[in-house]
Amino acid sequence: MKRRTFLLAGLGTGGALFLGWALLPPRQRLVGSTLPDTGGTAVALNGWLTIAPDDTVTVVVPKAEMGQGTHTALAMLLAEELECDWARVRVEYSPIDKIYGNVSALVEGLPFAPEADGTLVRGIRWMMAKTARELGVMMTGGSSSVRDCWMPMREAGASARASLIAAAAATWGVAASTCRSEQGTVISADGRRLRFGELAALAVLHRPSEITLKAAAAFTVVGTPMPRLDSAAKSNGTATYGIDVSLPSMLYAAVVMSPFGATTAPSVTAAQMAQSRAMSGVRAVLSLPGSRYGDPPALAVVAESWWQAHKAARALATATAAGASAVSTVTVLQDIRSTLRNDDGMPLRFFGGAKQVLAAASRTVDATYEAPYLAHATMEPMNATVRVTNDGAELWVGTQVPGYARAAVAHVLDLDDTSVTVHQHMLGGGFGRRLDVDYIAQAAAIAKSMPGVPVQLIWSREDDMRHDFYRPATVSRLRAALDADGRVTAFVAHSAGQAPFKAYSKRVGFRLTQSGPDRTSSEGTWDQPYAFPALHTSHSETDSAIPVGSWRSVGHSHQAFFVESFIDELAAAAKQDPAAYRAALLQSHPRALRVLQLAAAKSGWGAPLEPTADGRPRARGMALHAAFGSIVAEVAEVSVALDGRIRVHRVVAAVDCGLAVNPNIIAQQIESGIIDGLSAALNGELVIEDGAPRQSNFHEYRLLRIDECPVIETHIVPSLDVPSGVGEPGLPPIAPAVANALFTLTGTRLRSLPLRMPSKAAS
Repeated sequence: MKRRTFLLAGLGTGGALFLGWALLPPRQRLVGSTLPDTGGTAVALNGWLTIAPDDTVTVVVPKAEMGQGTHTALAMLLAEELECDWARVRVEYSPIDKIYGNVSALVEGLPFAPEADGTLVRGIRWMMAKTARELGVMMTGGSSSVRDCWMPMREAGASARASLIAAAAATWGVAASTCRSEQGTVISADGRRLRFGELAALAVLHRPSEITLKAAAAFTVVGTPMPRLDSAAKSNGTATYGIDVSLPSMLYAAVVMSPFGATTAPSVTAAQMAQSRAMSGVRAVLSLPGSRYGDPPALAVVAESWWQAHKAARALATATAAGASAVSTVTVLQDIRSTLRNDDGMPLRFFGGAKQVLAAASRTVDATYEAPYLAHATMEPMNATVRVTNDGAELWVGTQVPGYARAAVAHVLDLDDTSVTVHQHMLGGGFGRRLDVDYIAQAAAIAKSMPGVPVQLIWSREDDMRHDFYRPATVSRLRAALDADGRVTAFVAHSAGQAPFKAYSKRVGFRLTQSGPDRTSSEGTWDQPYAFPALHTSHSETDSAIPVGSWRSVGHSHQAFFVESFIDELAAAAKQDPAAYRAALLQSHPRALRVLQLAAAKSGWGAPLEPTADGRPRARGMALHAAFGSIVAEVAEVSVALDGRIRVHRVVAAVDCGLAVNPNIIAQQIESGIIDGLSAALNGELVIEDGAPRQSNFHEYRLLRIDECPVIETHIVPSLDVPSGVGEPGLPPIAPAVANALFTLTGTRLRSLPLRMPSKAAS
């Protein structure tokens, strides 16, 4: 055991070990144990970039690209400090190394209110950053990519720039301070020039002892709407996703999986197995025991094409006699409601004696809200390609956690992690689903039976829908005490539901979050910017055979609906305008107040709305929510058709996400979150009956259609703060904004998702 590992093992045991480890400086994140692949001619100046003789700068990115524009944004950070030619910038995935571990996600995951500060809070955050740096978990999630790489990318670019300038100065025999860099060249005081490609090999010998980062006022790349680096490849079809991998002699696999909770593979007779093996193209039919990563017992068919494998698997599924279980969403929701009534839960933030104030109040508001299970429904179904070799294995995959993906293959094949090579690809949607590695472990188990041959496992859409790790169903009771003027004197929120991140941590073996309260279950209640004189928030964790995981914006996805709908209820009880009511609660949080006021102004809040083309009235609804370091306010314009269908015509969003690295990408992600959130708000519901989901494909699990998409406007609050999340914060406010508009329009308060108008109210 290495000394540093031994010291880290003592963390939490107190005494000299803890003190000794705490005094050690944080590990640097510039140079790792493994240099990036240079392709033979390029030069790696640190762990984050290489420079080729033709001046091509390859930015080495540890974050997954799943449509969120991360690769472009991170390349912009490095290019800004490097001062290279943007036209010569490329991106490739990083190797697996601790310097690429996600520090920000763990630090931001601490259960502190956004405004929490002080010596103790800063000390705990510093310690968590050190711990995260030691753990080195590579992960794309929590809208943390830009925030996490904000300093490493800039430092890597600035360090490389300093090395290149020093190399040029040494070549010319002048002081480095008399030289400058511009557009991929170093320029001397007398006008001589050397290209980065000419200097890279020499620059390795001139590593700087210190670097200077640019001030925001000097930025020329960051803050501009640079075109995305992946747009051309995605437009012309050359972009390679995991499902696009094609290797010589590759075979394909399809699976038939047991229902969740089952301990044995689907039951088939020897004759049925033989019949499947005899089908055209079929090479093997295997029984898989399932693994600790959450993949259930299954039968796998390996064939020469995926369609042949799928066809044979479907025939086996027809013959399967797997017994149905009794679990259903009806009984699970009953258990959650019962827990909410009978359990006080784990307090997460409380002050001011809120429960006592509520009990003594003469005027209270009390409401219960519900949200259902949701599937991830990524456009690219789960897939992975594995080849077992004499001395290890290779994995081709799109994943949010390359280190855990490698570990899963190594575990199944009984190898050391370093014996597994991971080839990372673009993801056709992640949303938290590709944080899990169950399908990767399954692919490794299949490939184990066919050494030397690459085997690509592809789940069908039905497999994907019925064997997901779902967004947990949650029920919440919110209560508030109001004074004579309608002001809140106490706010109490108590929710109940499964713990998604704790369940995930157990599957992948991340011990740090396997015990204690699961913060993600209730985020979006205790961490909001509203100023209440007394607050009490709590959550009761429930258990179920239904597997759960992280779904885009996690707890915020439903807690925002609960809290923001309830804030509107309080405004209605106080007979006050919802925007003005929120503004009064945000007086001590000027950042959130600015976001609210911008959304109100840009949406025309308070001005009359024209009816729809067929004469139906329209109304506006508002919601504001803080998530992943950002604050988003949204105003939705809504109407209801005679048949009760809800139509969202326009959404105006205002966002403060710190410094806007690329305004276009921010707008794209806010739009993406709103569309995803509308799919969930208007249609999203995963119903489980007799141990299996009722929904199987997009005809039953309906996403928003293009003709249903509203006009979306995004307005960014100018800021010089460190960038914060944009991939997820746009989603949480949309459901309550629509629900609040429906209340204004119809007088009916909808407290359950998906939003469905009662026939009487709709008419």
